[in-house]
Amino acid sequence: MLPRFENFDSQARVGVTIATSLIPIAVIGALLYAAFFVKATAEVSSVKPPEIERRDRFLGVAMPTENVIWAAGSNGKVVRSDDAGKTWAAQSIPTVENLQGIAAWDVNRAIAVGGNGVLIQTDDAGKTWREIQVPKSEVANKLLSVRAYDNGKAWAVGELGAALQTLDFGHTWKRVFPEKDQAWNDVSFSGNFGLLVGEFGQAMKTADGGATWQAASSGVQSSLMSVYLRDELNGVAVGLSGVILVTRDGGRQWASVERQTREHLNNVIWDGAQWVAVGDKGVIVIGDADGRIWKASRVSEGNLGWNTQVLRVPSSGKANNYVLAGASLALLTPDRLTVYGRSAD
Repeated sequence: MLPRFENFDSQARVGVTIATSLIPIAVIGALLYAAFFVKATAEVSSVKPPEIERRDRFLGVAMPTENVIWAAGSNGKVVRSDDAGKTWAAQSIPTVENLQGIAAWDVNRAIAVGGNGVLIQTDDAGKTWREIQVPKSEVANKLLSVRAYDNGKAWAVGELGAALQTLDFGHTWKRVFPEKDQAWNDVSFSGNFGLLVGEFGQAMKTADGGATWQAASSGVQSSLMSVYLRDELNGVAVGLSGVILVTRDGGRQWASVERQTREHLNNVIWDGAQWVAVGDKGVIVIGDADGRIWKASRVSEGNLGWNTQVLRVPSSGKANNYVLAGASLALLTPDRLTVYGRSAD
């Protein structure tokens, strides 16, 4: 009988060994089944980025009313505020080109321009933007500035002598000049009187709404970046290395002002009481009504950011408040600089 029990025990041990050896195979099979046939379900929480991010660079702003602000800039980004900058909403844009400037006729109709000749337009407060085809060169097409005026008129200027005009709120455009190896950086009109400024100190003037243009010697060789006519006679142009030019006869003659800074000046406006120019490294230059006395300072203590545009905030009060575009989008008041989308500087 003993041999029989010994044989059974031996067989049992063999069975256990075989079963044990099959465990890794079963585990591997289960893992392979899970890999091929079991779909994992992961919960991903989406975090909406802020409307204005630190990386954003807004190169142009427009304020058709006291409360409405449009800003356009890097990577085709456009944001709008309907409460004077308290809150912002990013708008859907049909381009990723950097937008260099934006202008608005009213709270519904606006245009923006930028790299590669891109020009976008809206008629419904920015709910929808459409890209408008404009005359282009085969060489270079960046549009650098745009200005909107009454009755649907606007001008856009840029590389290779581009000066484009619209008479129908930006739906169609025509080129005014033939191609030229020189960029126009800015344009300004007061009624039918207009001025163009650009590279190498080039300037032109018109007295018939842009139908004809004549050369206007600026007296400088460095690039002029911005120009503003406050009326048919009085205007200011600013440019590289702190250049400030004043005209009192509609651009026929220009007088150079003693430089208050060596930083580049990128934009100048008449705010209704004084001239205001902004530029690199946080510089801001204020000029009196006659354009004879100027003083340079910084938009805020220690601020070294560059600014490409300044707009006075329409207000019934006497405070000089401005919106700034450039390295940041900001509100400048007499006592502080508030940067939208981040803490104050």
